[in-house]
Amino acid sequence: MSYISIYEEWCKKATEDADVAGELKAIEGDDVKIEDAFYRNLAFGTGGLRGVIGAGTNRMNIYTVAKASQGLANYVCGNFAEDARRIAVSYDSRIKADLFAKTAASVFAANGIKVFIYSQLMPTPCLSYAVRALDCAAGIMVTASHNPSKYNGYKVYGPDGCQITTEAAAEILADIEKVDAFEDVKKVDFEAALENGAVEYIKENVYTDFTNEVLGQSLVGDEEIDKNVAIVYSPLNGTGLKPVTRALKEAGYTNISLVEEQKNPDGNFPTCPYPNPEIKEAMALGVEYAKKNNADLLLATDPDCDRVGIAVKNAAGEYVLLSGNQIGCLLLDYVCSMRVKNGTMPADPEVVKTIVTTDLGEQIARNYGVKTVNVLTGFKFIGEEIGRLEKQGKDASYIFGFEESYGYLSGSYVRDKDAVDGAFLICEMFAYYKTRGISLLDKLDELYAKYGYCLNTLHSYEFEGSAGLEKMQGIMATMRNDIPQIGGIKVVKVNDYLKGIDGLPKSDVIKFFLEGNSSVVVRPSGTEPKMKVYVSVSAENETASTAIEKEVLAFMEQLM
Repeated sequence: MSYISIYEEWCKKATEDADVAGELKAIEGDDVKIEDAFYRNLAFGTGGLRGVIGAGTNRMNIYTVAKASQGLANYVCGNFAEDARRIAVSYDSRIKADLFAKTAASVFAANGIKVFIYSQLMPTPCLSYAVRALDCAAGIMVTASHNPSKYNGYKVYGPDGCQITTEAAAEILADIEKVDAFEDVKKVDFEAALENGAVEYIKENVYTDFTNEVLGQSLVGDEEIDKNVAIVYSPLNGTGLKPVTRALKEAGYTNISLVEEQKNPDGNFPTCPYPNPEIKEAMALGVEYAKKNNADLLLATDPDCDRVGIAVKNAAGEYVLLSGNQIGCLLLDYVCSMRVKNGTMPADPEVVKTIVTTDLGEQIARNYGVKTVNVLTGFKFIGEEIGRLEKQGKDASYIFGFEESYGYLSGSYVRDKDAVDGAFLICEMFAYYKTRGISLLDKLDELYAKYGYCLNTLHSYEFEGSAGLEKMQGIMATMRNDIPQIGGIKVVKVNDYLKGIDGLPKSDVIKFFLEGNSSVVVRPSGTEPKMKVYVSVSAENETASTAIEKEVLAFMEQLM
């Protein structure tokens, strides 16, 4: 069926949502726009769905959400006993997120699946927690994480609280592809389903239990810690306001100021077009507030509150943003040192990180006698490792997991990155060191002095539409040819994860190991039309590392 034929079918049948119907009418006769909206079905994988909100099979709308939900419902009904068919649902502040969440719930309920949904927007880690707490077969989180406002998405979780495995994603996709969005989707009225009990709001005690688990990650014990540190916090118009401030206040941090313009949920993200704490521009308003309040620490979480970024003052009184790798290494060292100090280090401790996350973490872990497990990009692989340990009765061995994209988790109570836990741990670490006259920058310099300087940078290149997808595929094919040098540095080893390496699932990722303990990782994003390049350079100091990184990046950009 051609994209024009599919478009014409949608014009006739997609009448329930006025926004979609209006857009279909607006693009009439525009072949380029029609092709982009209908040339493919929105990709579904281990990250679920993610795309631009709008009309079309390649867009996020109630029809693509309902089709995916029907496929997931068919999968659950085909793989779980009737009394185990339960799905947890949550959503963030994105445009139409509540509508998409209720659409999904209406489909699940129509298929005889019990639905538990939060009565208000809640972070991704709260969804992961609810899946396990309520013994669900699956969970969905309506979010596009840190993407711009035009995006929304649909993450799918398995019964273990992790995002679905590659195998499960393939089975669910097969079920989705059998569904006709207009003929095969079962649906009931959401409010009616609430009344008859097919859909139930998640009770407050589940959220309270989650908060208590976060507070239980404290490592200071009875030691002195100044909790009057001045904190500025921004939820970046997402879900973090209530859970982050609740955890911090219950832990005794009362000197908290909020970035007013970014405090309340708003899917338009008016002051931060890219609501991502990785990006300097998203943190700019928070830095202004920090300066105005003479704050000790700036915290910001992304819309679904699974990533957290920070800024701290340097010796000159200027605010410095720390990278995800830097924060992760500081937290890892803090967790390890405090566990050793408190006598709570398990017999066979383990830290889990992704292959694109700094190798400095492995050196820190080794210093404390902690094993490092490297997994593929995506926190779900860290979650799967936690589950593996749990099945072996060794869940206490897991002490920390992190990834370079500002994701951290110190406990096994959820199976995804948790910015509530991350914010709580960062504040505790900051206050602990400040009480002893040590800044986080001092601590970071101490780590570099001990283990050597390591520069880690991430570079993203956008490739929109069908032509962009083809270009990315061509780049990866080029990368798989023999490349003897990158930026004048000899390539000593290549890991092509598409072949399957170290027992990891096959993945379209290539890692080049360079002479001098540096590396480059290249991969297409699983959720965005982007190619991502991770550069890691080890050298004697920052100046030398930056010079090498510049040469490496120049070579890579020639291939883009």
